[in-house]
Amino acid sequence: MNILLDTHIFIWFINGDKSLSEKMIAKIKNVENQCFFSIASIWEIAIKMKLNKLQLKSDFNEITKICIENDIEILPITFEHIQELNKLELFHNDPFDRLIIAQGISEKLTVLTKDENFKLYKVKYIS
Repeated sequence: MNILLDTHIFIWFINGDKSLSEKMIAKIKNVENQCFFSIASIWEIAIKMKLNKLQLKSDFNEITKICIENDIEILPITFEHIQELNKLELFHNDPFDRLIIAQGISEKLTVLTKDENFKLYKVKYIS
């Protein structure tokens, strides 16, 4: 399965947060699954850290290393993702989530998320 991690799922994963179920952890660690993490999520983390709305157990500069160690590929933003974003209805106003949804649709990825708003879109997701 090709998986895209929503921002909070990645944060819970690297922080060892108990909010992340064993089922989700198993999907991320399963070597048969290809996991992706959006550069948009890294941008979101940087903004929230700068505003003191988020703390990571690791240093921000370790995100790339953590991704490499866990076989998580960083997904860039492409023009096709923005085209897909422009097709989305405005059910959800969070720009980072909307981009993750667009990337999931465009790349045919299953998004791991706890955000109930994802069900409003035609994106595959597991919550």
